[in-house]
Amino acid sequence: MSVTVALSTGLRNWITDNLQRGNSPTAMIETLVGQKFEPRIARGLVDAFVSARAAGVPPPEHTVKLEMAAPEYRYETPRIAPGNVIRAADAEVGVLQRLERPVIVLLEGVLSGAECSELIELARPRLLRSTVVDPGTGTNTVADYRNSEGMFFRLGETALIARLDERVSALMNCPVENGEGLQVLRYEAGGHTAPHFDFLIPSNATNSDSIARSGQRLSTLIVYLNDVPQGGETVFPVAGLSITPRRGNAVYFEYTNSHMQVDQKSLHAGAPVIQGEKWVVTKWMRARRFIPAG
Repeated sequence: MSVTVALSTGLRNWITDNLQRGNSPTAMIETLVGQKFEPRIARGLVDAFVSARAAGVPPPEHTVKLEMAAPEYRYETPRIAPGNVIRAADAEVGVLQRLERPVIVLLEGVLSGAECSELIELARPRLLRSTVVDPGTGTNTVADYRNSEGMFFRLGETALIARLDERVSALMNCPVENGEGLQVLRYEAGGHTAPHFDFLIPSNATNSDSIARSGQRLSTLIVYLNDVPQGGETVFPVAGLSITPRRGNAVYFEYTNSHMQVDQKSLHAGAPVIQGEKWVVTKWMRARRFIPAG
């Protein structure tokens, strides 16, 4: 099994500079382990740079692929605040349920009914058939396993969007600038999403470039904009959890720790809508300021 490790610019420069100064690879590995890198990953990273140097080829740029079993995900203190009520900028949000492994929090009253209705009407004329990134080519394509319509707002695009960006960023405990733009999705009867991860898998140039620009995704917030009469649940199959859409409520989950490990238990899906339609708005948070492509 192979593990792909994302390289930050700082880490890449640190390894390169230390090798150029003639520092011992063993000492560098010990330093990384002291910084809480998993020992096999620390050795694999340094060895990749040593091998590139010996072969006279450029060192790894964005990622290093290591042939090894994935280390167990290290759970840390969740980014989202503790307590039964979370103060999020201009709102107080109730906590209905928490899971520790994976980190999942069910929230009440993230948006008001009026805000939900306004978001739907702002998004409706801009909806387009949703696409996914082809894992091989990195291009956007329509897929049978995600049959919805969607659109993105720019950060702070309107007074409402700016207010919601501030609120959800405070709730997710990340800077506003680290957030991707709010995405609104609409699912008609039969609409669903197959099990997937929200973290980026650097299997193509598009994802690798995105990670290089903005870092890995850290967490997701899905806010339900309407009540769904039947179906449309957000399902976490590994956790054995199914969440019923209720207007204004939300589910928060995180899947990347401070060592940039990703949590495979965060696998999730959107169950088919059986009756009515389903509207949601989603926010993804990055490890650093989000810089869109182009």
